[in-house]
Amino acid sequence: MVDLIEYLPILLFLGVALALSGAFVFLPMLVARLTGTHQPYPEKLTEYECGFPAFEDSRSQFDVRFYLVAILFIIFDLEAAFLYPWAVTVFDLGWAAWVSMMIFIAELALGLAYAWKVGALDWE
Repeated sequence: MVDLIEYLPILLFLGVALALSGAFVFLPMLVARLTGTHQPYPEKLTEYECGFPAFEDSRSQFDVRFYLVAILFIIFDLEAAFLYPWAVTVFDLGWAAWVSMMIFIAELALGLAYAWKVGALDWE
């Protein structure tokens, strides 16, 4: 039977992690309240990113095409993440690594061609 004392370092680690994460979240809010920097006024609450008020409710739904383009971007971004380590070690690994990466790139190119053909990249 495993003694529970063996789990003490894990519990200490979790306790320190929770304490630090709580401190990073709540201490800035507490300091802002105590120092007086939390004084909202109309100019402070205006729009600052785009410069004009929002037209609709902020909880409005996005078009599905936005999510599709985002997913396609993530897929092809991951391809680049696989290419960098491969490019560094391709000469050490030999022809098998080169052929397998060419097959991988061909599959991704076919996927891109299919997405392009069905109009997944078109924004109307």
